Amino acid sequence: MSIPRRHFHDLPAQARQAIADKAGPVHAARTADGGLNSGIAAFIDTDHGMMFVKGIPTDHPQAPAQRREAAIAPHLPRACPRLYWHIEAAGWDLLGYEVLQGRHADYAPGSADLPLVAAAVQELQEITAPTDIPIKAAEQRWAAYAPPGTADLFAGDTLLHTDLAPHNVLVDDRAHIIDWAWPTRGAAWIDPAVLILRLLETGHSLASANTFAHRFPSWHSAPPAAVQAFAAANAAAWAEIAHADTTPWKTAMARHAADFHSHTLTIPHR
Repeated sequence: MSIPRRHFHDLPAQARQAIADKAGPVHAARTADGGLNSGIAAFIDTDHGMMFVKGIPTDHPQAPAQRREAAIAPHLPRACPRLYWHIEAAGWDLLGYEVLQGRHADYAPGSADLPLVAAAVQELQEITAPTDIPIKAAEQRWAAYAPPGTADLFAGDTLLHTDLAPHNVLVDDRAHIIDWAWPTRGAAWIDPAVLILRLLETGHSLASANTFAHRFPSWHSAPPAAVQAFAAANAAAWAEIAHADTTPWKTAMARHAADFHSHTLTIPHR
């Protein structure tokens, strides 16, 4: 569900003052390009330097997701941007992040960004999902799509991002994973499996995408039956998405997911 984007100065005065109380006086603000999950997404220039502010009305259906994003921030590795503060003011839920001077990652075959992306994802693979934050378990999230009796194969205690599209990875001298709208607790190999689909989306063959996944120890040790079940669940989920919305990129993702599922059934993933 996309949210109409507003500019920083459209915020109520009380909300802008609450931000200034945290960040210092705001001298200028520039609305960020892209993104669909924030009502406010802006770079602000303050006495303490640049900061990225994102926000959503507190009564919006996606507001709980942003609160969850704030709650998991202290648990994230350095591959992710630092959250400086989280406040609610004048009907807005607001987050203040460090500004990352990067560009969206290039996942194309042969891209110099790919080793950096792999390093960031591997750093995340080492993080245990916090137990005191209500994030969905993988075996629950994909239960409706998994073959009967297989969803428990997705269980684990790793903190997963699950949406490793290029626009959720910023690159400078390293890669940074951003936008934690879908944090999930589950088996560590699920993020590499999700990443494979994004590599297919950017021109990789099934073989090269699978080779890239071999960089992650979790992929080496993933039970083939579990990978096959997850590929089936992911294919079913993307088919449902593409049926409801025939936007070309969603249709393409459904096709990639189906191809990957077929691949797991015929070719060993190791």
